Amino acid sequence: MSEKKDYFAHESAYIDQPCEIGKGTKIWHFSHIMKDAKIGQNCIFGQNVNVAGSVVIGNNVKVQNNVSIYTGTIIEDDVFLGPSCVLTNVTNPRSQVVRHSIYEKTIFRRGATVGANATVVCGIELGRYCFIAAGAVVAKDVPDYALMVGVPARQAGWMSRHGIRLPKPDSDGIMVCPESGYRYKEVAPGVLRCLDLDEEAPLPADMAVGKKSYDELKQNGD
Repeated sequence: MSEKKDYFAHESAYIDQPCEIGKGTKIWHFSHIMKDAKIGQNCIFGQNVNVAGSVVIGNNVKVQNNVSIYTGTIIEDDVFLGPSCVLTNVTNPRSQVVRHSIYEKTIFRRGATVGANATVVCGIELGRYCFIAAGAVVAKDVPDYALMVGVPARQAGWMSRHGIRLPKPDSDGIMVCPESGYRYKEVAPGVLRCLDLDEEAPLPADMAVGKKSYDELKQNGD
C-alpha cells in the first residue's frame, strides 16, 4: 500500500495494487481488495469481505461481514449488502470449464438493500431502493422499490426509500411512508416513484437519521 492514503485499512486487510479506494472508506479485519477494483468514498467493508478484480463500487456502500463481491459486479451509491449474502458471476459453473472471459454482469442500482444470507443469482439488475429480504433467492430483475421475499423471491409489496413497507394506496393511488412522510405512487404498472424527492437526490440531513424502530413504524397487517 502507498504510505499516504486517505482511507482506512485494518492491519490484517490485504490491498492489492493497483486499485482505487475513495476518501473516507474503511476496510476491516481480514478483508481483501484485489487489483483493479474501483471503490468510491465513505464505504464500509466489514470483516472477511472479498472484492474481486474489476469490480466497480460507488460511494457510501456498506458491506457487512463475510461477503464476496465477484468480477462482473457493479454496485452504485448507497447500496447495503447484509451479512453473508451471496453473489455469483457464472450461472452454470463447472470446475472443468473455464469461463473467466464470460463472467456475467450483475448491477445493484442506487440504494438497493440485500438482506442477510440472501442469494443474488448473476446476470440480473436490482432496481433503485429495492429491498431483498433475509434469506431470499433472487434470480430475475427487480423493480425499483420492490420488496422481494422467499425462495424463489417474489414481490410482496413496495418499500420506501427509508426501508419501510408502504401501506395500501389511497383513492388517489398515493402511498405515504410512515417514517418520512414522503409520498409514492405507481406511475405505470410495476413502476413506483417518489413524488417528493428525486431518486438521484441525497436525503436531506434531517431525514437521514432513524428515530423509530421498524416495529414502531410498520402498518397494521404488514
